[in-house]
Amino acid sequence: MKGVLNLVSVGPGFSDLIVPRAEAALRNSDVIVAYDLYLRWIAPWIENKEIHTPPLTQERERALLAIEKARSGAKVALISSGDIGIYAMAALAFDEMREDDDYEVNVIPGITSANACASLLGSPLSHDFATLSLSDLLCPWDWIEQRGRHIAQADLACVLYNVQSAGRQEGVYRILNIMLESKSPKTLCGVIHNAYRPGQEVSIHPLEDLLSLQFDMLTTIVIGNRFTQRKRGFIFTPRGYNNWDAPAEQPVVAELPEQALWVFSGTSDGNRLANELAQQGYPVVVSAATEYGGEVAARHCSGVSVWAGHQGVEAQKQALNQHQARAIVDATHPYASLISEQLMGLSKSLNIPYLRYERPSSVGCAERSEAHLLQGEIDIDALPSSPHPTCSIEQAAKQAINLGQRIFLTTGSKNLASFLNAPGAAECEWFVRITPEPEFIQRAIDLGVPRSHICAMQGPFSEAFNTALWRDLNIDCVITKDSGDAGGYQAKVAATQALNIPLLVIKRPKLEYPFTSSTFDAVLRQLQAWNINA
Repeated sequence: MKGVLNLVSVGPGFSDLIVPRAEAALRNSDVIVAYDLYLRWIAPWIENKEIHTPPLTQERERALLAIEKARSGAKVALISSGDIGIYAMAALAFDEMREDDDYEVNVIPGITSANACASLLGSPLSHDFATLSLSDLLCPWDWIEQRGRHIAQADLACVLYNVQSAGRQEGVYRILNIMLESKSPKTLCGVIHNAYRPGQEVSIHPLEDLLSLQFDMLTTIVIGNRFTQRKRGFIFTPRGYNNWDAPAEQPVVAELPEQALWVFSGTSDGNRLANELAQQGYPVVVSAATEYGGEVAARHCSGVSVWAGHQGVEAQKQALNQHQARAIVDATHPYASLISEQLMGLSKSLNIPYLRYERPSSVGCAERSEAHLLQGEIDIDALPSSPHPTCSIEQAAKQAINLGQRIFLTTGSKNLASFLNAPGAAECEWFVRITPEPEFIQRAIDLGVPRSHICAMQGPFSEAFNTALWRDLNIDCVITKDSGDAGGYQAKVAATQALNIPLLVIKRPKLEYPFTSSTFDAVLRQLQAWNINA
């Protein structure tokens, strides 16, 4: 008697999303081979059957077991969630089959993770798209990065599978950075946890924000393309585009000066540095990441050209090359590590000198303080009016939730999700101060911050202003960054001391810069050492 091997797809997690043919195959099988999690939503159809559940890491053993049972004449169902033919068990089963096997094989399709997640987001995969697994167990990581880079360069919408595990934390951020090399930072994306399963969570973010989030193996990421739009809380990618020739990045402005110093700014001291360089006789281009930043630079920098807007790496590369930039001066915010990494990469690929202007820290001995915090050597409750040791975003969120109920964030818009989604965050009221950009305000609203708790203002702010604001809002904990005197750090310290409330300070990211200066004079001296004269 010939056996039967049914390769059965059971979808994302609910029985009503399993196709009738899969249900029939399960009812007609005598032996069930599956990971035990999948049995939960097929239980009514497998009662009184022989069931085998090798653990999650033994996929090949599961396939071999199912094949041996089929060879012996049994009717077997080998089960996978999603679609068994997509990143799942079907390929392993075919790999282990022999040409002379005579049991019947049936492949029953199902709803994939990509389909399920896309339906929860709206319709982000309505045009060409790709899927990419980030698990390097069966595929070399170099191949994963290469494929990710091609997907980004083609500006395909894509779905990332196997995003992050306990032993594989950094890969997803490497892929996201690769995406940002070619895709706009504002590309709309979806993050889906436990799609169509208990604990389902769905959120929409710009691509650049994903770098601040944490994921797991039950998370799928959907990344749109430059045409992906938002409507009524959903995202969708139109099937037909109005302009197929539209560039992915903002076109290079033709009137920018040739052989200029390119100052990547967005901060008050960065603009002052650009102004100083222009007064020394250098042609200067100030690149600001937002239109608002460009407006501020144009008001405060005389004799410079301004290039503003969300520019990806490819657009920056084209602009620097086309206008024969003499040097890249990185005066971005101390916490804009992604931009600094990209600028260092452009410097290397274009052979243009790179100089980092880093505003001095106001905190002092950060590493020692951080170590004390981690070792529990500092009694935080005993220091309510003193600035706390520098810590990570995760540590700051945890400490703030323990210390306060009405927490004020002066950390900008980028990392809001890390605070608002932290364990216990829902028990607190969160207030945010962000740059008055419509997209930043919308980001805070989308994360659930009440409009009455959003302060859309351009800093830095005085001690008196901070004190009055936080007193009127009854704030009992403040979180800030080590933004230096130029970012109003000392005014925040003085205000929290006056109010006798704790101040938590996020540590600066650590990067290996080829050249770093902390004064304008040092910047000028380094340019002259490179024979870059006005």
